[in-house]
Amino acid sequence: MKFNINRDVLLPVLQTVSGVVDRRQTLPILSNLLLNISEGSLSVTATDMEVELIVGIELKLQQPGELTLPARKLLDICRALPAKAELQFEVKNDKVLIKSGKSRFTLASLPAQEYPVIDITENIVSFNIKQHELEQLLENTQFAMAQQDVRYYLNGLLLEITADKLRAVATDGHRLALDEAAIKSSIKEPIQIIVPRKGITELTRLLQDEDSEIEIQISTNHIRVKNNNICFTSKLIDGRFPDYQRVIPELSETPVFADREELRNSLTRASILSNEKYRGVRIVFDANSLRALAHNPEQEEAEEELEVEYKGGEIEIGFNVSYLLDTLSIIKSKKVKLSVLDPNSSCLILPEDESNCQYVVMPMRL
Repeated sequence: MKFNINRDVLLPVLQTVSGVVDRRQTLPILSNLLLNISEGSLSVTATDMEVELIVGIELKLQQPGELTLPARKLLDICRALPAKAELQFEVKNDKVLIKSGKSRFTLASLPAQEYPVIDITENIVSFNIKQHELEQLLENTQFAMAQQDVRYYLNGLLLEITADKLRAVATDGHRLALDEAAIKSSIKEPIQIIVPRKGITELTRLLQDEDSEIEIQISTNHIRVKNNNICFTSKLIDGRFPDYQRVIPELSETPVFADREELRNSLTRASILSNEKYRGVRIVFDANSLRALAHNPEQEEAEEELEVEYKGGEIEIGFNVSYLLDTLSIIKSKKVKLSVLDPNSSCLILPEDESNCQYVVMPMRL
């Protein structure tokens, strides 16, 4: 089996799929990529058994066949070759010879038939969504996912699909992020799935800020996203996501309106002298003012005062300042709306522009 390909065509494909290949693999073949040549196209597959990514490219008619090659080494070879270099691949027994100009590389290959492929047998539901809408949805929520939490269902993102809505929810038990986008699907009953952190990270990397539509297929155990020449598949987390609706507090009758950038800068300055371990900051809401107070075990203190629009009574409440700052960094509107019902309630943070985003930060005792 022989085929030729230009380095500038192959390199972007290898860079796209390489994120899926885990450096610490239990099975040697998972360190490899599967290259499949069929009539007029080459597809490159990477998998770690949880996430699979296939990228296809058009190729002039070549001899059909398939082989596996070490992902990292092939990527490094392509990077090191000069621009527009032509690569010739030739399979000899269990080795693959790669020629380019005066360069020669012989790589070990493992049997292609042993390469694991994720199969989706039954499609429960499929729908289309614009790329930029899905990208925005994931971007607005994924930061609140848990990391290596024993409650494994929190180490991922909840996607809730109804006939006309796709909703994304993430929480680590201390904060929650929610956003939704309009879709059209034939689904009768709402479906909830949890996509693991790695799946969300890789999918976000693939999405682009454009209007083209992508197809999402959901089966019992997998989610698959198809877009032109890319097919992305991820296993789902088998677990029950907590009832997030119960966590979202009611909107206060006297919410606080603050300039997002000014509030972010004030909290950043106050956080410098907060306890490094707990990152606690006391927030005091009073008539048209917000004060942020921080102190640490070295008896150092910081105080920041900010003009806001607020007509309610005085409320003093403690928060992990990192969670507030993460949320303010994600929100894009000029002003934000903060809603706190009492000193023991969570803070509901909303963008001023009435979008579908909702953020909840739990209070902490200081």
